Amino acid sequence: MHTLWRGLVGTVFWSHERGSWAYDMMVAAIVLFVLFTPRSWFHDQPRSSEAPSQAIQLVSADSVSRTRVYRIDASVFAPGERATKPTLDLDRDTHDVLGRSVQELKHQQFQIVQIDPGRAGDGSVLYYNVTVRLPAKTGHR
Repeated sequence: MHTLWRGLVGTVFWSHERGSWAYDMMVAAIVLFVLFTPRSWFHDQPRSSEAPSQAIQLVSADSVSRTRVYRIDASVFAPGERATKPTLDLDRDTHDVLGRSVQELKHQQFQIVQIDPGRAGDGSVLYYNVTVRLPAKTGHR
């Protein structure tokens, strides 16, 4: 019984000498666990880098001033993050989301002019109306 107890304590506190059969068995058990454990056990699914298409909508476009207004669902951003982050982060995060998710803004420079939060009756943010300015087109000859 003492030998079994000592082996169990040695395993829990990882005190076996390197190269011993017990050490090799623990390493083999860890490797087998990592290689053969189903991913679904951990609910670890990769997150998409793009926002869902229904989360971003074009609200209006003005070709004269080259501005567009997009409505971004607040769920695109991590919950609770907006309450603690400064406005500069909101600007950067919004720019990143639009640049990755809106086809007409991909690989194009644009400037965020204004961000207006749409609030529910309890004060929580439901969406953001984001005004974007596109650069003026330059004529190439």
